[in-house]
Amino acid sequence: MRTSRRRVRAAGAASEPAAHPMLNSNNLSAQGFAIIEAVFDATEVAELARTLETSDLDRSRAGARHLMNHPAVSAVAADPRMVAIAGRFLGETVIPYKATLFDKSPARNWLVAWHQDTALPVERLEPRDGWGAGSIKAGIRFAQAPAPVLSQILAIRIHLDASTPTNGPLRVVPGSHRFGILESENIDRIVRTSKSVDCTVGRGGVLGMSPLLLHASSKAISNEPRRVLHIEYAATRNVDNGITLAIA
Repeated sequence: MRTSRRRVRAAGAASEPAAHPMLNSNNLSAQGFAIIEAVFDATEVAELARTLETSDLDRSRAGARHLMNHPAVSAVAADPRMVAIAGRFLGETVIPYKATLFDKSPARNWLVAWHQDTALPVERLEPRDGWGAGSIKAGIRFAQAPAPVLSQILAIRIHLDASTPTNGPLRVVPGSHRFGILESENIDRIVRTSKSVDCTVGRGGVLGMSPLLLHASSKAISNEPRRVLHIEYAATRNVDNGITLAIA
């Protein structure tokens, strides 16, 4: 893939895209997310979207999970631009370990309630303080991870279509990742008393976010598709003295 000029911005306290200020290097840590426009050009995005569309993926209503072993996905996850973005938050060494395609369209419309992403794929789960019971998804074990581990994870979402105010964009509460893992009543309280932001992102742009950031997504109210490739990175797969992230 060719290197393209990047413009970095973040969503602030207002919901209108025009109000998003430019980022400095600390805003991802402060806000819990950052939007970086024009990371990939139109040709690159079209090629990736076409490859995923024509691949034999195990799809659900919302998209497809466990894509890290797909050649096109592993290639884009290792792209120097993605690695550099992840490195701003995680440090010099970054490892992509999980990839999911979200595919929202008029034919596959869905919403997601306010939540945090607290489950991580693990090779095995040994007794550890802070780790919760897990589940098996398509043969891969997932476990509820503690906040110190989750704070060292970064998700980067590549937008294969423009994310607009009308096609069900990601909505976040800036800074909410700093509260640690939240119980449902605290999530409700924070959402009621805080300003949320719609993360509108152009085609080929990316959004980096902490899994602890409160986020949600409404149903689309337009015919515009919204396909997003969500890739998660860690500084190491050995996240907690014997607990190793699985490739998913």
